Amino acid sequence: MFEETQRFLRSLDGGGQVPVLIEDDEEGYFDRECPSDECLFQFKMLSEDWHKAKEAERLHCPACGHTDHSDRWWTQQQVEHMHAAAVAQIQGGLNRALKTDAARFNRSRPRGGFISMTMKVDSRPQHVMLPPAATDPMALKITCPSCACRYAVIGAAYFCPACGHSAAEQVFEQTIAGIKATLKALDQVRAAMPDRDTAETTVRVVIENGLQNAVTAFQRVVEALFVELPAPPKTRRNAFQNLAEGSTLWQQTTGKGYDAHLDAPSLDQLARAFQQRHLLAHRQGLVDEEYIAKSGDTRYRPGQRLVLRAEGVTEAVELVERLVAGLRDDASIARSRQGPSP
Repeated sequence: MFEETQRFLRSLDGGGQVPVLIEDDEEGYFDRECPSDECLFQFKMLSEDWHKAKEAERLHCPACGHTDHSDRWWTQQQVEHMHAAAVAQIQGGLNRALKTDAARFNRSRPRGGFISMTMKVDSRPQHVMLPPAATDPMALKITCPSCACRYAVIGAAYFCPACGHSAAEQVFEQTIAGIKATLKALDQVRAAMPDRDTAETTVRVVIENGLQNAVTAFQRVVEALFVELPAPPKTRRNAFQNLAEGSTLWQQTTGKGYDAHLDAPSLDQLARAFQQRHLLAHRQGLVDEEYIAKSGDTRYRPGQRLVLRAEGVTEAVELVERLVAGLRDDASIARSRQGPSP
């Protein structure tokens, strides 16, 4: 009795494998997620390039540059899906085994006796787990200039997941253009969501992410320009997230500060945007005394939450563009003065 059930249970001994399908999206991209707990950045790789890259066993996060083994880049949604699908397959196998044993037991019972006993296995309808839904088309598709790996991100990302190549300068314009396009599409976002509260929450997140991505884009591209300058001094980590500190470093190395490219009101406006990004990243947007002191933004009291408008973020993005254009000119002049390497 219960031979089929026992056979099924023995097959699970030793941790047998249960195949679970994770599909590409409609464009052939495969969802990935940075395994660093401090990042968890999600991106996509073209499936063809993913299978090539994983043979090297090491992948790189496009956002933070974290490097890890290729089997650790599953998204949280994929892990949940695989767990649920595996449990469903095991439950289905056990259910079939029990049904087989029950039918065999019933056939062996004598008919017409005073006592009749049968066995029934109650099986509720099983839910078929679909693969995780593909996310909306990524705003930015990138081909690595070094290894030709094709990947896609939302927001700012500056490292090739396959080879780790930093493409900050190449990606900067695309990132800024993507932020601008997203901010222009906010009315479409609102219209696509019937629930007004959900729509407004989504719009707020998009606006705040736009500012954070613009500051990150600025930081990455200026870091890339700075290390190519003649004899650049050593800097602390994230020095170029601070406009005043970054301007001083740039002045020391090229002879020009940020004020050579933006007037004082524009620099003040951009500095306030950088401080707002700091609040969003580290205080969930809650204003404190330090923010008011550093930004000069007296519209808020400590404990209030920032309220950003798309127009304000768009202006900050345009100031970032103007400043980076000037810094590129500075860098080009500094390199030309150095002349060719001996």
